[in-house]
Amino acid sequence: MLIYTLIEMIGYLVNIIVIAVIIQFVLSLLISFNVVNMHNAGVSAVWTALNAILDPILRPIRRIMPDTGSIDFSPMVLIIGLNLLMMLLGGIARSSVGY
Repeated sequence: MLIYTLIEMIGYLVNIIVIAVIIQFVLSLLISFNVVNMHNAGVSAVWTALNAILDPILRPIRRIMPDTGSIDFSPMVLIIGLNLLMMLLGGIARSSVGY
C-alpha cells in the first residue's frame, strides 16, 4: 500500500512538470509572436521561474538529442518519457498489490 501512495505522489509531481512544460511552450509562443513581451515584469518573472525549474530537467535531454535547428523537441521528449515512467510505475504498483 505504501508503494501505491509513493507512486501516486510521483504522479502528482509528473503532472505538475507536464503543466509547467505546457505553460512554458505557450508562453514562448506568445513571446515569439509579440503578444506579450519580456518588458512586462509579470511575464519576465514567470518566464524566469519556468526556465529555472525546467532547464535542469531539459538540459540533459537537449545534450542527447541531435540538433534540429530552431525547433526544440526536448519538451515533447520529456513529456513522453514522464508518461512512460508513469506507465511503468503503474504496472509496478498493480503487480505489488496483486491485481
